[in-house]
Amino acid sequence: MRDLTKGSPGKIMLQFALPVAAGNLFQLFYSLADTRVVGSTLGESALAAVGATTSISTLFIGFLSGLTGGFALLTARSYGAGVEERVRRYSAGCLLLGTLTSVLLTLLCVGGLPFFLRALHVPESLMPAAKGYIRIILLGMVMTMLYNACASILRAVGDTAAPLVFLILSSILNVFLDLFFILVLHQGVEGAAIATVLSQSLSAVLSLVYMIKRYPVFRFHIRDFWITGGEVRQLYTYGISMALMMSLVFFGTLSLQSAINLLGTDIIVAHTAARKITEFFMLPFSVMGVTMANFCGQNMGAGKISRIHKGISQALIITSVWSVAMILLSYTVAPYLVYLVTGSLNRRIAGTAALYLRINTLFYFVPAAISIFRNALQGCGDHKTPVVSSFIELAGKVAIAAFLAPVLKYMGIIIAEPIVWILMVIPLTMKIRKL
Repeated sequence: MRDLTKGSPGKIMLQFALPVAAGNLFQLFYSLADTRVVGSTLGESALAAVGATTSISTLFIGFLSGLTGGFALLTARSYGAGVEERVRRYSAGCLLLGTLTSVLLTLLCVGGLPFFLRALHVPESLMPAAKGYIRIILLGMVMTMLYNACASILRAVGDTAAPLVFLILSSILNVFLDLFFILVLHQGVEGAAIATVLSQSLSAVLSLVYMIKRYPVFRFHIRDFWITGGEVRQLYTYGISMALMMSLVFFGTLSLQSAINLLGTDIIVAHTAARKITEFFMLPFSVMGVTMANFCGQNMGAGKISRIHKGISQALIITSVWSVAMILLSYTVAPYLVYLVTGSLNRRIAGTAALYLRINTLFYFVPAAISIFRNALQGCGDHKTPVVSSFIELAGKVAIAAFLAPVLKYMGIIIAEPIVWILMVIPLTMKIRKL
């Protein structure tokens, strides 16, 4: 366990963030392994089928990740306040409500899959492979939620190393299973999905067992899961706010994907590659967001407001340095990165993806601030402003998908995010100044 209420904010945030960053990198490796193996072994059509549906799993898994992350903020605040009983009960509530919600969401997603695929305008030629892949991913959401819940609880009490170790093991397993199911069993894109779900299940089980055995506070009794109505309301207040914040972002991305799917296979593959690279480029922003949520949660519980201000300032400096580095990278080796992700030698794909990266990275300072501000506000107990900001992103992306993409084609998609970023940072900045 690590107390985030003492020591240099910048130093302790980096110590907290580095294992989280490595964990997110290996989690990203799941997706990149699927993309690279599918693209190099099954071809561009199979890769397009995976890319055309990725936004569906991102949306719903992102919702569950936000939900459990919000639940765990109460664990962080209780830990910062030094109340062990509440740490255990809120953690039990996180696992219980996370499981119930993920089961219901899985039933909804699998049942509504035909509707989602039609709404995304998935081409008929890609439909069988796309449906087979995404159905398996959605059926594995419960295990993905369980890992995210355990990881969020452990991070809430300052342990970021253990989730990293489990992700490393499962990421390595994912690569071997990808190759086994695709090349040996000839399961196609469904094999890649099965490999992902099995690997994530391993990380979930290992995290839960470790959490219980390593920390006495998490050795739950049946009575810990009999949470009161007040605790349920409190957990869902934090959880739904964080879940909405994340899922509204992904729902906006879903609306853009529906427009992209009308532009042809080359554009779908190029955008899939660009987004995979973008996930890596922007990884420190989400990592710093997770760090700020827990840092602010613990310090808010301890009543150290001035320390929160200092932490926010130092987080902005760290992410600004990274943003400059990513701009340089996108203007030097972007086409090579596209090849590494897709295995495709198609120059149109490489050029389109590189253009996306070169325009978007110029504005990276804005999403860095967005991630820091809205997670800091969540940690401090402000559940409204981050959601308002996310609604702005949703509205902006839906409008661009409906009106700008038909006119400017893929260039409309490229400029969508910088426009929306600038709009959504405004209410966050105004609220941060009032802390």
